[in-house]
Amino acid sequence: MSHVIRVRGVRAEGRHGASAGERDDPQPFEVDLEVEVEATGDDLDTTADYREIVAAARATIEGEPVTLIETLAERIVDAVAGISGVQSCRAVVHKPRAAERLSVDDVSAEATSG
Repeated sequence: MSHVIRVRGVRAEGRHGASAGERDDPQPFEVDLEVEVEATGDDLDTTADYREIVAAARATIEGEPVTLIETLAERIVDAVAGISGVQSCRAVVHKPRAAERLSVDDVSAEATSG
């Protein structure tokens, strides 16, 4: 049977951005995930573990810098989609400092797999 795991507010720091100075110091990023998983019965071994999903998202944010948050969202989706039991993934990456600089509520990018 197919189920959806939602994890909101995965926080980590990374060096992503296109503007001068954005990669000099780590800055905060936040990710909301919606992950479709296969699950059989009441056994963790039959589905994806959300702790592994969160760890994959954090590792991607903390990993190799990219210019676009769209690319970061794609990389997070790819990392999560590679976890056993995951059928599809949707990731929304929020960049709080960009929103602050623009005096807006949010700047985000979304990517989806499967």
